[in-house]
Amino acid sequence: MPLPEELAPVRIAPATWRDFRDVLALERVCFENDSWPWIDVMAALTFPEAVRLKAQTPRPPGGDGPEAHGANGSRSIGFVFGDRNRGKGLGWIASIGVHPAYQRRGVGTRLLAACERSLATPQVRLTLRPSNTAARRVYDAAGYVEIARLERYYRDGEDGIVMEKLIG
Repeated sequence: MPLPEELAPVRIAPATWRDFRDVLALERVCFENDSWPWIDVMAALTFPEAVRLKAQTPRPPGGDGPEAHGANGSRSIGFVFGDRNRGKGLGWIASIGVHPAYQRRGVGTRLLAACERSLATPQVRLTLRPSNTAARRVYDAAGYVEIARLERYYRDGEDGIVMEKLIG
């Protein structure tokens, strides 16, 4: 399937509190029952030292509404939040999501790589569901390895897989 024309210029940029509505909408679309509460999204967008990035495409000519650009009505199509502990040399990918209409097109891979660079730590970890096989393939391809399982980590009782990548 050819990529939509608007995906060609996907740009990764810093996210701020001004992106709150877009990121909250993406969080809810991407994670449904596991989405973060609004206060956690706002915290991730404002905490010092946190890494917060968004993936954007330009608005299509002649339209700003949801019908003109994706179901979330914004030009933001993805986001990533990272947390770093420089003292331990450890970064965490706290949340990463790409709007379903733009998944499997490299956007998540680009967000992940940009977050790793911004974290600037020798180790990066993340947690995912065993059932999220698409994300698992992205993380495997990016060099992450499984290091632990967290029993009943998610609200519905599914375990969490902790993965880690050593950088550099």
